[in-house]
Amino acid sequence: MTRAPTSAPASALARVARAGTRATRRGMSESPRGRTRTRASAPSVLVPIATGVEEMETVIIVDVLRRAGARVTIASVGEAAETETWVECSRGVRIAADARLGDVAETETFDMIALPGGMPGATNLAKCAVLTRALERQLERQKTVAAMCASPGVVLAPRGFLDGRACTAHPAFVKDLPSDASAEGRVVIDGDVITSRGPGTAIEFALALVERLFGAEKAREVAGPMVLPQHADRTRVANEWRLDDATVLESGS
Repeated sequence: MTRAPTSAPASALARVARAGTRATRRGMSESPRGRTRTRASAPSVLVPIATGVEEMETVIIVDVLRRAGARVTIASVGEAAETETWVECSRGVRIAADARLGDVAETETFDMIALPGGMPGATNLAKCAVLTRALERQLERQKTVAAMCASPGVVLAPRGFLDGRACTAHPAFVKDLPSDASAEGRVVIDGDVITSRGPGTAIEFALALVERLFGAEKAREVAGPMVLPQHADRTRVANEWRLDDATVLESGS
């Protein structure tokens, strides 16, 4: 049986002291170029959720982005937004939204809108006219739209947001993508649109979003403590990012 030491070595105490110093700087993060960035100026991300979204995808997207220092707003959509801030996900997990979509989508601008998938969550997201207008404005402003699992096929494709773009989705929804644009990548990036496949690719997807907002160095920094199969210095985000071999799928190839 391993016993804890009776006293901490000096190096450990130094690490604790440094951690305490960092704790006093809450609300601040590092920009891609190493400049200290205040919380108010950090990249902003809107994560809309509706009844029946995939909980793993939702939480992983929000968690990883917040680890990087992004300002993430979880916004409830549809009937859930009209009655309460809690949204019940596809497996019964309930998530508390930060706001109702209608209260933020028309008044705030975001650097990124990231959609989890899941059913019937994606269908409920697709029914929301406020969300559709927000996505239209996002792409008109050349800001990032990200979606995974069912959402690329159910939310984005029917509105033409994926036309002419390389994209991917959950295998059950690939048939709903534009026939000339679908790809089999775990994470596929084409311009302002980032798509991914499902719960098993959620961390890769979220790290791709971190890289888009903060740069590759920050993505590696966030990935390391999460103990990914290949450590931070062996993973990278590209147009297609695989944890196994980081194969690149170029748009239009």
